[in-house]
Amino acid sequence: MSVQFGRWNFDGKPVDRDYLEKVKPAMAPYGPDGGSSYCKNNIIILYHALHTTKESRCEKQPHLTASGTVITWDGRLDNRVELIRELGDLLTIDSTDVSIVAAGYEKWSTNCFAKLIGDWAVSIWDSTTRSLVLAKDPIGTRHLYYSFDNDQITWSTILDPLVLFAGKTFSLCEEYIAGWLSFFPAAQLTPYVGIHSVPPSSSVLIRPGNRTVSKYWDFDPANQIRYHADAEYEEHFRIVFAEAVRRRLRSDSPVLAELSGGMDSSSIVCMADTVIARGLAETPRLDTLSFYNDSEPNWNERPYFNKVEEKRGRAGCHIDTSTNEPSMLRIESDHFSATPGCLGRANEISRQCARCMTTQGNRVLLSGIGGDEVTGGVPTPTPEIENLLARVQFGTLARQLKVWALHKRIPWFRLFFEAASKFCPPILVGVPQHMHPAPWLSSNFVRRNRPALRGYASMLNLFGPLPSFQDNLSTLDTLRRQLECIALTAEPAHEKSYPFLDRCLLEFIYAIPREQLVRPGQRRSLMRRALTDIVPDEILNRKRKAYIVRAPITAISTDWNNLVQMTRNLTCSSLGIVSTDAFAEALHKARNGQDIPIVLLMRTLSTELWLTTLTDRKLLSSQKNRTFGQPHNSSNANILASTNKRFSRPRIP
Repeated sequence: MSVQFGRWNFDGKPVDRDYLEKVKPAMAPYGPDGGSSYCKNNIIILYHALHTTKESRCEKQPHLTASGTVITWDGRLDNRVELIRELGDLLTIDSTDVSIVAAGYEKWSTNCFAKLIGDWAVSIWDSTTRSLVLAKDPIGTRHLYYSFDNDQITWSTILDPLVLFAGKTFSLCEEYIAGWLSFFPAAQLTPYVGIHSVPPSSSVLIRPGNRTVSKYWDFDPANQIRYHADAEYEEHFRIVFAEAVRRRLRSDSPVLAELSGGMDSSSIVCMADTVIARGLAETPRLDTLSFYNDSEPNWNERPYFNKVEEKRGRAGCHIDTSTNEPSMLRIESDHFSATPGCLGRANEISRQCARCMTTQGNRVLLSGIGGDEVTGGVPTPTPEIENLLARVQFGTLARQLKVWALHKRIPWFRLFFEAASKFCPPILVGVPQHMHPAPWLSSNFVRRNRPALRGYASMLNLFGPLPSFQDNLSTLDTLRRQLECIALTAEPAHEKSYPFLDRCLLEFIYAIPREQLVRPGQRRSLMRRALTDIVPDEILNRKRKAYIVRAPITAISTDWNNLVQMTRNLTCSSLGIVSTDAFAEALHKARNGQDIPIVLLMRTLSTELWLTTLTDRKLLSSQKNRTFGQPHNSSNANILASTNKRFSRPRIP
């Protein structure tokens, strides 16, 4: 993933050269293929490249157009051929992605963003209108941050320079913290007040003293696909899924795919092999990476990813996660973590992954994130029942309630209530148990941040699009927020791509009947039917994976004395986020093997460590964020570094 950075001083003063000398070393590891810059008067734009395609090696960025517009582009443009044809004689088939985007902007202005299919983030400085435009693709697979005030705008692909070199302290964004401690923060937020993230499917227009955020594209609820036979849906799924995978094989170096025993990553690998065998892929080779831990009784994935390797006739890189001695949350003295979600630092597993990618020359990593959520991995009839309710199809509703009730072995009225309650405000029907905030969060913090702590859930609009379509967009919003929290890595520099989050694949899935995806007794029905003879039967017919990993509980017991000491002086408590007594009680329950939300407990621990390091670096505006008179113990970082040993285990969908 190439990196962009820029600063524009509204008052006309030149950008501080000392400031730039600090920024450049922070960018370089993420863009190892060289950097370049554009500098004129009061604006400077930096770019460091990570080349993944043959066209990208011919790019010169920042890209300067004939009209004086300066563009930096990080991404993969999937509909190159169509855009070249539409833009006429200005381009050739060998044109770089950034030149295609530049031609599109010159012709259509910001209307071009809706036409760009792929994973991307773009920054456009328009000297004619004295404006800056920042935009991201509809899914939000790339990061793009900006800090804006009356004097200047600074933007960057990575958050670190906006925080470390700002020359000031920051107030914490409480809503971001609440989101991190529940269902991920809203995609436009960062942990720092005054620093924002460009939202997915949106552009930000900035002029001196003015900022406008606009949504340029969204999924169309009127788009519906109806066929006469299951076979037609299956064929269409194979076509769009193959295209989603093929697009991400556009690389002049070998592509690496995560491969677990699950259906998502296995389907990507098997479909990629099919595409490559047909001569439709640009990559010279597909490699795989698999994790295993034979000491975990609930995580026996080796037999399943071995089945995929047998089918493709080639073994991949295998990493034993039981050797994970240093914690992924260990903070080294020279490492800065801009968010609580990027605390991971080098350990044996990450070093093995880095060696694997470096040795094989991989610069693109395929991930199965989103597959479970998009293709019906949760076998619930609720969206189908919601649709029948909204359409007032009571005869069909009665039949489907009976079928699903028999299959799930629960009363039909419970299914009916679950669906009907989605049309009612929570004050009438209550909040589902899984959406309750962590019990150790302070009551005042919970009261101030209920929307974020509930994942920004809202009731269904009875008179809006089909309820299943509304559910789909809500699920996608959660995935977008999750992607925003995935840290960019420079060890080694690479880009991560998600075939199941392909825009065209999602358009197809959102347009077909819900009952094609999930049927009684047929979880992920369409995907299983469509990929027969492509994915091994053992994968397609295996039961849903469920993990109960013992490492966190073991770590809590091992480091119990340190945890007791830590809870006496929590930074999270001094900030009014956590109730010390309730958190200590949760740790006791975890140690005794009682049922608690262990993921949220781990996130709270990582937040405590992260806040401690921010305080030690003097980056927080303590007077605004901390309760007066509360002492602070910076030794918590060392305590948590020990406590979080063995907490992290890679999960490949």
